[in-house]
Amino acid sequence: MEQFIEIEGKTVESAIEEALMKLDIDREDADIEIIDEGNKGLFGLIGSRSAVVRVYKKTNYEDIVRNFLCPILTSMGVSEDISVCKDGDNTINVRLMSDNIGIVIGRRGETLDALQYLLGLVVNKYSDNFVRVTLNVGDYREKREETLERLARKLAGRVSRTRKNMTLEPMNPYERRIIHATLQDYPYVETFSIGEEPNRKVVIKYRYKREND
Repeated sequence: MEQFIEIEGKTVESAIEEALMKLDIDREDADIEIIDEGNKGLFGLIGSRSAVVRVYKKTNYEDIVRNFLCPILTSMGVSEDISVCKDGDNTINVRLMSDNIGIVIGRRGETLDALQYLLGLVVNKYSDNFVRVTLNVGDYREKREETLERLARKLAGRVSRTRKNMTLEPMNPYERRIIHATLQDYPYVETFSIGEEPNRKVVIKYRYKREND
């Protein structure tokens, strides 16, 4: 949640300065809303009205990410080379660079997915709107996506030739979406998921040729 303070002052500027001082932040770290510009009144006395501003302390997502990840990575013996990039208002991309990436990725990316899930919970605790958080190690996710796309096309070709359905190994939701998206327009096959998490699997099913195919 964004921290804010509402201040009255003789002028808008003096109210802003007091709010910044109380929040202990610089102007660039604040969002400023002018509630009332005030009025000096007649002779500076009669009908005078104070200026009112509301100053919000911007959420520093990079600090939130680092404060969460750094102690975990240190305990795992992984160097803390972290880059945080905000993509628009609702997406944060976090990338780790390390020589010892295997321990962070885990089996089939399970450790990386768990860290991403927890990081998303932490980030959204401080946000008024939902923020999508992606956590990557090097270019692991890009390579994994390419591997899954190749696998999907290869298996779809086999299903088309043999007309026998194939059930893939359990995958997380992100990886299942890649399979579904890759094959959504593939001729003579269709995909669906079966089972319960965390053992949910994609099935590639032969779709018999219709007259308009």
